[in-house]
Amino acid sequence: MDTHASASPASLAIEAEGAMLAVIWADGLRSRFPAIWLADNRPESRYGAEGQRLMDAVELPEHVAVRAADIVAGGIEVKFDRFERSSLFDPAWLRRHALDSTSRAERRRVPQLWDAGLASRPLPAADYAAVTSNEAALLGWLRDVERFGFALLHGVPRTPGTVCDVVGLFGFVRETNYGRLFDVVSVEEPLNLAFTELALGNHTDNPYRDPVPQLQLLHCLEAAGDGGESIVVDGFAAAERLSREAPQAFELLARTMVPFRYVEPGAVDLRHAAPLIELDAEGGLRTIRYNSRSIGPVDLDPEAIPNFYAAYRQLGHLLHDPAMSVGFRLQPGDLFIVDNRRVLHGRRGFGGGRRHLQGTYADADSLMSKLRVLAREL
Repeated sequence: MDTHASASPASLAIEAEGAMLAVIWADGLRSRFPAIWLADNRPESRYGAEGQRLMDAVELPEHVAVRAADIVAGGIEVKFDRFERSSLFDPAWLRRHALDSTSRAERRRVPQLWDAGLASRPLPAADYAAVTSNEAALLGWLRDVERFGFALLHGVPRTPGTVCDVVGLFGFVRETNYGRLFDVVSVEEPLNLAFTELALGNHTDNPYRDPVPQLQLLHCLEAAGDGGESIVVDGFAAAERLSREAPQAFELLARTMVPFRYVEPGAVDLRHAAPLIELDAEGGLRTIRYNSRSIGPVDLDPEAIPNFYAAYRQLGHLLHDPAMSVGFRLQPGDLFIVDNRRVLHGRRGFGGGRRHLQGTYADADSLMSKLRVLAREL
């Protein structure tokens, strides 16, 4: 049990004829727990403290009330009117899941938004030898990915396929029609503009997929002699700026479904429609989709088209504003990982030799799982 003072209950109060239990914590915070919520989260109804539930919601009584509650040596003992035995709640568990506005706000992951000013200090980065031999170094690197939406990794062996080994440090490769990994190198007749020497505008990958690949990793095997710098932009920072400077445009892009499509004749025809700015149920930023190469013909009433394009262009200008972007040049043995739901990436055109990157995709849930496990162990 967590012995931190904030997780120690000072007093209890049964409210609304048993429909609510209020816990006043030692630090003065007051958290209210509905009786039905407590009944659903009784420790004995789970297989272990954080394990799976042993009952279905339909097995809960329609009406349940707290009859008595006491602070005891083992925690908070709650007696319900519909269950014979009392339930003993761990105060630390209740505090971690408290429903008051302060606790709920603290639990929400608020990413650190950034712009070009991020380049004034060392970019989030780690060394391959360190993260593969030291769990604290791996935890720090994963935390940078969570916090900034991207991070670099230096000193990665220039062996083809090593990018998949890096994914193995925290999860599993997400295979697509491009395979487990793909080579980003110029070819004579490319099906994708990534396989040319041309500059690529800032974009998120594969918005034509549902779900979109959440993480992309790119490993530099060869660097061109001239140009080819990588660019990253915090799409959340750009969207937040749009919400301040043009709230109507922000709201329009958040509610408008936009079609995306990618076709390889005779091989794939991928399609998905989703907003350029996707919000969660509480209005927080969830996903940014921006890929001018893959957007399809917008399907809206004719009268709505001009306003959509005005808002679309406003977002695009912010996403390509030099004041919002950070550039860096990948050297052979460098790798960068990007949260494809948040951070856009692009590149400047290049020449003077061959530029060869190998890439792959992964899902963020495995990265976050590894981060939480390491954080508990270290």
